[in-house]
Amino acid sequence: MAILEVQNISKRFGTTEVLMDISFSLTEGESLAIIGSSGSGKTTLLRCLNFLERADGGRISVRNELLFDADDPATQKEREIRRKRLHFGMVFQAFNLFPQYTALQNVTLACELFAKEQPGFKQDKKSILEEIRQNGIKIMEQVGLGEKMDLYPHQLSGGQQQRVAIARALVTSPSIICLDEPLSNLDAKLRVQLRNELKDLQRKFGITTIYVTHDQEEALTLSDRIAVFNHGLIEQIGKPDEVYNHSSTEFVCNFIGDINKLSREFLERAGIGQSDGVDINKNCYIRLERLHVNDKGERIFCNAAVQSYEYYGMYIKYTLDAQGECLKVIEKNSGYPLYGNGSTVSVSFDPANIMQY
Repeated sequence: MAILEVQNISKRFGTTEVLMDISFSLTEGESLAIIGSSGSGKTTLLRCLNFLERADGGRISVRNELLFDADDPATQKEREIRRKRLHFGMVFQAFNLFPQYTALQNVTLACELFAKEQPGFKQDKKSILEEIRQNGIKIMEQVGLGEKMDLYPHQLSGGQQQRVAIARALVTSPSIICLDEPLSNLDAKLRVQLRNELKDLQRKFGITTIYVTHDQEEALTLSDRIAVFNHGLIEQIGKPDEVYNHSSTEFVCNFIGDINKLSREFLERAGIGQSDGVDINKNCYIRLERLHVNDKGERIFCNAAVQSYEYYGMYIKYTLDAQGECLKVIEKNSGYPLYGNGSTVSVSFDPANIMQY
């Protein structure tokens, strides 16, 4: 059963349509990564889900409870929205920690503010605040910051501040946690470390996650499914391997990863046609790792000259000139000598790996 149902969400700022009929659902414990170019509507969707922005159209339901209906004013009362916001934990790009509060106080602040609005708070104030504090301590320990909870944000590293932000999002036991490019302000090494920690935390808490990122590697490694946004529309939503290997639109094909566009002339010279399942009148593409250097195991191959190469350790990225066709190829590092600039090599590939649009 779906834990989250998003139906036909739309949002405009002035005359600019930022979101257009966005619909998807998530099951319990599922992780959805949202990627797209700047201005495609990724962050706006998160803000609409978290009621920081009011959508102009559509419906949002969590666990079959209708939280928002653009056509029903009863779902838009401010007091009710504050309660509904607890369904969504939010981790912002800039952490948004209060410098005057300790790490633990940052984690428990939202719970304390909400508790003060509840009937009977004044009578049980002491016990309620202590329960909130103990819950905050438990979450801090679970994210590995049990010894740092009395420190202030400026006394914590970037990674520790990020974990405080995550703990703050988790402390209300939300149904869904939304992360808006949470690793973008960190250096590359720390980003990889925290990416792994995020994955561990997601498994540990089993929480449903919506993860906005510009980093395609993060999207591919952290998510169960990926939604590719383009100017307020979802171009494709699917498992990472589906989106990467079977891009449903030309935009997705070009946006996800690196790719070669194959000219009609090149395909004709290679003898590729309808018998291979390829329509050379369409725009044809192939992923870099689907091409192979000096491997005659596949039927289609041609000669090429090495123009340049980039050495990455685990793999080498070659740029080749195949009789006027520029081809980029990624080869695993086999330990053998590299093919230097000007070397003549053969390039082979399977026509079945060509994507056509």
